[in-house]
Amino acid sequence: MNNELQNLTVKRFRVIFIILVSLVILTFILDVMLGSVTITPSQIFQALAGKGDSQLATIILKFRIPRAVTAVIVGAALSVSGLQMQTVFRNPMAGPYVLGISSGASLGVAFVILGFQGSVTPEGLKWFGNWALAAASWIGAGLVMVLIMFISFRVRDIMTVLILGILLAGAISAFVSIMQYFSNETMLKAYVIWTLGSLGNLTSGQIGVLAISVGLGLLLGLGSVKMLNALLLGESYASSIGLNVTLARIIIFAGTSVLAGSVTAFCGPIAFIGIAVPHVSRMIFGTSDHRILMPSTVIIGSIIMVVSDLLSQLPGGGRILPINSVTSLVGIPIVIWVIMQNRKFSDS
Repeated sequence: MNNELQNLTVKRFRVIFIILVSLVILTFILDVMLGSVTITPSQIFQALAGKGDSQLATIILKFRIPRAVTAVIVGAALSVSGLQMQTVFRNPMAGPYVLGISSGASLGVAFVILGFQGSVTPEGLKWFGNWALAAASWIGAGLVMVLIMFISFRVRDIMTVLILGILLAGAISAFVSIMQYFSNETMLKAYVIWTLGSLGNLTSGQIGVLAISVGLGLLLGLGSVKMLNALLLGESYASSIGLNVTLARIIIFAGTSVLAGSVTAFCGPIAFIGIAVPHVSRMIFGTSDHRILMPSTVIIGSIIMVVSDLLSQLPGGGRILPINSVTSLVGIPIVIWVIMQNRKFSDS
């Protein structure tokens, strides 16, 4: 009987994964097709084959496809980082944005963008290279992660750690505001535009750096699946079965810093995806096993991010909404639902 139930569960998971992968492909194609200029599937294939209208080919190959690829990468990265944080801190509201990791990454970027005055223009920042911008973001995110990790060692109450993370994010934002106040107009404008979030301003070189960085972070995430499953029941249980909790935290936090830092460096701070997507994955699959949750959050995060990109283009006329605003509108209802569900269980 147990084997039959297990086989049915495996079959159900396979069907769900097939549906989700199909949705990734469908939403990706729609993201390439829709916009200020509507493009047909045949025109997409012609452009990929080097045929058809040259202007449409430029739109497809230089703008639409890179934007859709970026959305897939960003959705996967933020979702996995949120899943890891929720497991480590055993809190449904934990995530790179809430815990101040994205703020730390923003601080690293702020030092690069706002740290130069007068003669240096945003174009001049290209001298530093894409890896330098990513490295600054990683350092900022990593420093915050180390601080949060140190606090979590000293303070055992997870909710207190979460509140301290929010306060730390506020302190970092205040420091960045002071940097903005003393920066020149050109650099301030560049930073403000960056904070709105964007998936469409990346060059091919930046997308390459982002893909490599996120790939590294996802490999660390996949490598920490057993650690995350062990941490589900708490650090005491994990230690009792032989897990080196300190090493596990370092690996998980390093992966989260790379994922959140890389996305923040090139696309700006993008909120609520990291919190919302893991809950959607748990709801769909009905499991806490990270062998299922890890790949499912990658796929679902990609879908939600591509859909958010589609929604950002709804105004038409060449106008595109800031992606951070769209992800907030998509993610906040999910977060509210999670809070209400937890409240329901605590009252019952």
